[in-house]
Amino acid sequence: MPWIIGFLLFTAGPMFFSLYASFTRYSITTPPEWIGTRNFAQIFRDPFFYTALYNTFWMVIVKIPIVTVTAISIALLLALDLPGGRFFRTIIYMPNVLSGVAAVFLWQWILRPNGLFNTGLALFGIQGPGWFVDPLWTKPGLVVMGMWWIGGDILIYLAGMKGISRDLYEAATIDGAGGWAKTWFITLPMLSPTIFFQIVTGIIGTFQIFTTAYILSGTESATGGPRQSLLFYVLYLYNRAFGRSGPAGFQMGYASAMAWILFAIILVVTLAQLWLSRRWVYYETEEAR
Repeated sequence: MPWIIGFLLFTAGPMFFSLYASFTRYSITTPPEWIGTRNFAQIFRDPFFYTALYNTFWMVIVKIPIVTVTAISIALLLALDLPGGRFFRTIIYMPNVLSGVAAVFLWQWILRPNGLFNTGLALFGIQGPGWFVDPLWTKPGLVVMGMWWIGGDILIYLAGMKGISRDLYEAATIDGAGGWAKTWFITLPMLSPTIFFQIVTGIIGTFQIFTTAYILSGTESATGGPRQSLLFYVLYLYNRAFGRSGPAGFQMGYASAMAWILFAIILVVTLAQLWLSRRWVYYETEEAR
């Protein structure tokens, strides 16, 4: 009963109210005024909506493959049980302990035009980019920053690898398979349910980028940083709901409509992933599928 009450009051209740608010003109301080589907029609005519959608999809398309490949590669190295494996597992996960806001400020300092990263490149005669100053490099900078929290993904993949039966590798060795063949035909297929889970949750999380973009935008958070290059979907939604400057602010009905559009986008993308998983995700038993 306590869980049900909490769910109804703090999850289901706000969700249903936001659905109602999406069909109203609601500025928080005034009573909602029913306007039908005007909010949705206005959203699809809003150029900032398409900018925010483009920036968000850019991060999904670019970040998720890079993080997935990197995390699996490092997990494969840790799975070899080389000397010092436990130490490296601990070191890799330690950045996840640092809070998100503190990590953003840390990376903002590292990736300054004259920061630690560009100073290191200068030692090799390479001129570093203006990571969070140049609009062309703001999103790549976020991808680089995202590697800071990759330790959690690595440990999940490592746990999945440890759960693969050793009998499969022994049988492959008897058949003369080498290390690459074992990885490609045993490890990755058996790890595919874990990869699928990480991709789905990673995509959902990337669609909801807010904290990093809000902090890095600084005084330009209302417009999404240099030339709107950091104007992600949830940041624009926040600006519409609570922002005092920028394109608009205190339009809770408009923001609620944006939230339900985001819900629909995530739902469609997730269903597409579930459909595509039939072609590449392998389960040992039909019951597990």
